[in-house]
Amino acid sequence: MTILADYRELAEQLGSQPFALTNGCFDLLHVGHVRLLRAAAAEAMPLVVALNSDATVRASKGEGRPLVPLAERMEVIDAIEGVDFVTSFSEPTADTLIRTLRPTLYIKGTDWTAQSVPERESALAVGARILILGDAKTHSSSHLVRRLR
Repeated sequence: MTILADYRELAEQLGSQPFALTNGCFDLLHVGHVRLLRAAAAEAMPLVVALNSDATVRASKGEGRPLVPLAERMEVIDAIEGVDFVTSFSEPTADTLIRTLRPTLYIKGTDWTAQSVPERESALAVGARILILGDAKTHSSSHLVRRLR
């Protein structure tokens, strides 16, 4: 397992080998995250997990988020069996990340459909197949934060 904070460095390391990519905040890791990552790792190719920067999490989730800083979130994700590479991105969407890394497979959780994935056009533009994995969306870091507060 390898952590590369700059996804551009990771792009150089991966070259043209096939790999799967998933991304998200992964703030307050919960069972839904673990199930998604296990299912993604079962796709039998290297798995890259890209995490939103602290600033983009704050912009999308509000002040006080993330609860766990990026470096620690990356370390936790790196500890999960089946995750091969962990990186981060600071853009508001994963479009540039996808266009730079050029995954073979783009994986999102069940809160999306292959048609509703926000980065759908970028994934298709680089030839990535979109795959929806994990259990039904019944777990949420945002929900856990509300319960804790």
